Amino acid sequence: MIELPEVPHQLATVEELDQLLQRHGIAYWLFGGWAVDFHVGRVTRAHEDVDVAVWSDDRERLSSVLLEHAWVHRPEAGGDGYTSYERSGIRLEVAFLARDERGHVYTPLRDGRGEWPAGSFGDEVAQLRGVRARVVGRESLIAEKSSIRPDAATAAKDRADVASLLMSR
Repeated sequence: MIELPEVPHQLATVEELDQLLQRHGIAYWLFGGWAVDFHVGRVTRAHEDVDVAVWSDDRERLSSVLLEHAWVHRPEAGGDGYTSYERSGIRLEVAFLARDERGHVYTPLRDGRGEWPAGSFGDEVAQLRGVRARVVGRESLIAEKSSIRPDAATAAKDRADVASLLMSR
């Protein structure tokens, strides 16, 4: 089992976000590395951030809720389709979602849209070390993390994530 100093703090953040967003009626889905860990039921590696996706219509409400709870808005220059917040050394990456006329979910971008794999956003909930979180679908995680990445470090991380997801079935 991997035990890194930041793991308890990041897990506590995921737990707080789950409770906070539920209380305010903001649908969210954990994605990225933490979603992998929640699906496999163990911490597989260190995480640089916590990634969540929310509906674009909830952008302002989410911002108000996070700011009220001491999060600081720290968007990256050139960020498109997402924004970032920080608090107590934790970086929260928030991707925004919309649905087209055919019901397909995507992230609105300045020059188009970012596609998500089918089945990403359902009612799936997973637990890790007693912490509950809504998560993107396992199959969509495998599909997303199987795409080709130009950055070698990201590609290696994604291969390890896919292996973890496949071994834990």
